[in-house]
Amino acid sequence: MYDRLWMVVRSNGRFVTQRDLPQMALVHTSLDENGLVLSRPGFGSVTVPLQARDGSLIETMVWNDVCETIDQGEKYSSWLTDALESDTPLRLVRMKPSFKRSLSKAALMSDESTTHFADGAPILVANEASLVKLNTELESKSLPAVPMNRFRPNIVVTGLQPFQEHALDTLTTDNYQLKLCFPCVRCIVTTINQDTAEKNPNGQPFKTLQRLNPAPGNKKAPIFGENAILTHGNNKRVAVGDYLNIIFK
Repeated sequence: MYDRLWMVVRSNGRFVTQRDLPQMALVHTSLDENGLVLSRPGFGSVTVPLQARDGSLIETMVWNDVCETIDQGEKYSSWLTDALESDTPLRLVRMKPSFKRSLSKAALMSDESTTHFADGAPILVANEASLVKLNTELESKSLPAVPMNRFRPNIVVTGLQPFQEHALDTLTTDNYQLKLCFPCVRCIVTTINQDTAEKNPNGQPFKTLQRLNPAPGNKKAPIFGENAILTHGNNKRVAVGDYLNIIFK
């Protein structure tokens, strides 16, 4: 319900990611009875109310998408600017409740599906075996293995062959169904250690993944995981240990 409902932007409304400010990896998020808690060691914490609040309407940009958002106020702007050690002011915005953002590749998903501030889809499914394969390749070159958080998926599945997720059409349970729509092209954020915010100086694991699992028709674009949508089971619970039936393309 609250996944990627908020976004950090610059004063011109352009979204900010770890590509610009790797320190974003060091901001921890959690939910408590009071709201969304943002914290970073040495900078304290702030709590953002879960309920929509009044504020200035701001037109913001996510890639080429213009979004209608509500500025969350000076308190959060000040905290983020300090916690992210930004040279210029940052703002926290929330998607306007009445605004619907269409998916960037709706033709591959569903014309009726919408998302909040995700890059391309509301759900990202990753395969544990693909990570094992990637780490085997890294370690064979005396390079450090990486954890799954380098790829920031919503859902991680086991029981598949490496990169077999790209051959799947649907994952189903009795309660919900996920349609895997197209592979997720990865960027330099994969080179950022999510615990330290340090970038790998050798561009790893991006370069190894580029060779190991390139996008169809574009060898320079590595892929990892599948962008997905929910096609059945709205408001049902997804839990660790769910047994998934698979349907191939």
